[in-house]
Amino acid sequence: MKRGYHHGNLRQALVEAALTLIAGKGPQGFTLSEAAKAADVTPAAVYRHFAGRDDLLAEVARQGFDIFAALLEYAYDEGRPTPLAAFEATGRAYLAFARKYPGHYQAMFESGLQPGQHPDLANVSAKARATMDRAATHLSQALPVERRPPASMISAHVWAVSHGVVELFLRGNGGPQPWAPEDLLETGIGIYLRGLGLIAPDR
Repeated sequence: MKRGYHHGNLRQALVEAALTLIAGKGPQGFTLSEAAKAADVTPAAVYRHFAGRDDLLAEVARQGFDIFAALLEYAYDEGRPTPLAAFEATGRAYLAFARKYPGHYQAMFESGLQPGQHPDLANVSAKARATMDRAATHLSQALPVERRPPASMISAHVWAVSHGVVELFLRGNGGPQPWAPEDLLETGIGIYLRGLGLIAPDR
């Protein structure tokens, strides 16, 4: 029997159902009706909480960014023990999040959602980005002003490297590799930071 409107926490039950469906079909591979069925509620009940599948995906992504932002903040730890160690820790946190929360990750980065169309999602994704920018700002202070790229550019480059490692190697899209994703990321970030002059060439 469908629980319909009397479901205890229907909104979160639909999020959990969406995460299960994303794991099996990807973020664009299911319908809102399938999410309702997986949550054991009537399709009509779903529309009391979500206008459509994208609205449901946006909530999954929002919750993901909330977790992601907290992990980044914890990893950064206000720049301790050093700006470099804290910056590198945020990169590792990116991989840790993608590994532990693959459904959220796909909703955040592979669903085609435009955060600007979902204000709550835009706000929490900006919070995550702000932590990465703050880590880059702290680290880049070691460079002379005339050789200092914008901190947001540094964080964007590292985000791009992290995302590439996740897509190609953590999720297996680049085929088998003899290196762990964490090693690939650490080496890539190290090369980038040496190029900026933030790590000594012999480190």
